[in-house]
This record gives sequence, structure tokens and C-alpha cells, in this order.
Amino acid sequence: MKDVKRIGLVCAMVVVMAASFGCGAQRSSGEGTAGSGQPVTAALEGVDGAAQTIAAGIVYFEYNRFDIQSQYAEVLKQKAALLKQFPSIKIRIEGNCDERGTAEYNMALGSRRARAAYDYLHRLGVKPQQMETISYGKERPAVSGSTEEAWAKNRRDDFQILAR
Repeated sequence: MKDVKRIGLVCAMVVVMAASFGCGAQRSSGEGTAGSGQPVTAALEGVDGAAQTIAAGIVYFEYNRFDIQSQYAEVLKQKAALLKQFPSIKIRIEGNCDERGTAEYNMALGSRRARAAYDYLHRLGVKPQQMETISYGKERPAVSGSTEEAWAKNRRDDFQILAR
């Protein structure tokens, strides 16, 4: 019985080592990156890699706008493909704004931004039960400061993983 446990432990260690070597080779294979800078091969790493890729891609917005810009279409297409491939993943789309404007206005704008990404992903085939939205308005800035550069980083949708 002791030998069976030892053999099982050795086999488990070999599997873990092989998986880690395989994942490292995939990351460095140069297969490209998505708009978020994350490896396109993340889906090959399973649900955890898919969840990481989904959470990493941020969608930014122009001042006082909530339309999805063309440069973020690929980011959302990648998220949609992964969400369809891994239907157990559930996300929260978090709409955010810069510090300008009233709290009420920014809550509404953040909600429209989150809903824009939700609708885009739904049109690409993601099931509504995999997504929810929330607006944080101007309450959760990614970057502090009152410059155009800071404001541009705060006008965004973040994607949080709720379930894998």
C-alpha cells in the first residue's frame, strides 16, 4: 500500500512538472498577443488561463462616450470566444468614469459603458447568465490625478471573474 501511494505521488509530480513546462513553452512560442498584451494561447491553459485572459483585457472609452471603439473589438471577441468555450466562467463588467462630472451622472455613464460591453459580448454569442454589470462611476479610479492621461485610464470597463 505504501508503494502505491509513492507511485501515485511520483505520477502526480510528473504531471505537474510536464504541465508547467508545456505552459511555459506555449507562452514563449510567439503566437501573438491580444489587445491586453496577454498571450493568445491562454485558452490552451484551460479555464484558469481563460479566466486570466478575460480579466486582463480592459476596454477604454472616449470622454463622455460609451460606444465600443474599433480597437477594442478584438479584445471583446477574444473574451467572447473564451466565455463560449468555458461556459462555467461568469463575469462582472464594471463600468468606470473619470473624476469629471457629478456622481449621479458618472454612475449612469458607467452603467451605459458596462452595458455596451455586455451587449457586444451577447451579440457575439455569450449567454446572459454568464454576465452581470455594475457601475462604479468615478469611485474606483485606476490612476490618480487630474490630467488627460489619468482621466483616459479611468474611463474604462474592467472584467472581474465571479466563477470559473
